[in-house]
Amino acid sequence: MRETAQNPVNTSAGNSPAADLPSPPLFGSKSIAEVLTSAAASLGMPDFTNHLQLPPAQRVCVVLADGLGRSLLKQKSSHTPFLRSVMAEGQRNVPTWIDAAFPSTTAASLASLGTGLPAGQHGMVGYDVLDPAQDKVVNLLGNWDSNVDPAQWQPHATVFERLAGELDVVTVSLPQFANSPMTQAALRGSRFVGGTTLHARTAAAAEAMSGGGRSLMYFYANELDKAGHRYGCQSDRWEHQLEELDSTVKRLSTALPPGTTILLTGDHGMLDVPESQRIDYSADETLVAGVRHTAGEPRMVHLYLEPDATPAHRESLIAAWRSRFGERIWAFTREQAVDAGLFGAVRPEVAPRIGDVMIAARDTLALYDTRRARPASLEVVGQHGSLTKTEREVPLLCFAAAAKGAVGKKGKRG
Repeated sequence: MRETAQNPVNTSAGNSPAADLPSPPLFGSKSIAEVLTSAAASLGMPDFTNHLQLPPAQRVCVVLADGLGRSLLKQKSSHTPFLRSVMAEGQRNVPTWIDAAFPSTTAASLASLGTGLPAGQHGMVGYDVLDPAQDKVVNLLGNWDSNVDPAQWQPHATVFERLAGELDVVTVSLPQFANSPMTQAALRGSRFVGGTTLHARTAAAAEAMSGGGRSLMYFYANELDKAGHRYGCQSDRWEHQLEELDSTVKRLSTALPPGTTILLTGDHGMLDVPESQRIDYSADETLVAGVRHTAGEPRMVHLYLEPDATPAHRESLIAAWRSRFGERIWAFTREQAVDAGLFGAVRPEVAPRIGDVMIAARDTLALYDTRRARPASLEVVGQHGSLTKTEREVPLLCFAAAAKGAVGKKGKRG
């Protein structure tokens, strides 16, 4: 829907956006990039550091709930009796939350999880981004470009590849992701077990860990994210899927063998954007003047300029965005994002994939280029990708599997 509301308060184009940016993700200490690496260290594997101070374990199951933000889990805790009991017991020195990658989107965060690296290293710097070799915007999630080799786009060894032959590494996920380009890029190297439903995946996880040896498992649940995008994270449908997730983790706790550490985390949070604030920025010529490509996602836009663009043009473009949206956005350059550490250390090959100018939403705002966006994308309610705490902070729950028959009538572990 095209915007008809009045423009927000103007912000001076002379102010430096870099000074106004939030702090970067806590890469190297307390981010999603430390989850699998810390799990490997807790299993006694050399060359890995236990940054998250996980307890020693024989087996670790990492449950990744797509779209589970820290603030949403706290806000909706009445729907999660089992997880509430886990949180009440505490987890010693293990942090209760971590940062998602930047952008706070699945492609970036899952690649950080799988490689132990920030986006500036693994190269998955957005939902869709510019491929400089083709001068073309390519999707990095579910609609991968056939001319992009996942192993070249993301050349670093994954945590699973580094552990191959040392212990059993297993992925439990939806069958369609077994050989997807996203899996090949970010999560390659594990033994894959598919299950179409959460119940099927739980049974598959229990079977996969029944051998008794050391094991690291990645368990993926996407139902919460799907409900949030379609109906919103404040909807009954989302709350139902949160209850299903709670039940799933409870079942895993009873089904997995003794000596298993279960970690629950998310790849990003989410907030609902009302229809009136899903704005077609391409309708304003000043916001796309001199822009060759647009990419990213509605809450984290990448703008790629024409090759002959000057620094003055770039500053003029930033000024136009600030004039239009004021304090509702962060507007900054690629260099400012890199200097601020938002992507971590950036490989030279990755830098051109990042927009010359980046626009991040600060409030309930979603920004579309309807010249390239599918009409259905404007119907998305729950959104993410930006730098707000709601989107970037995800929970980290750490507890020991209760083992079969150890969950009482009230859902308490013992």
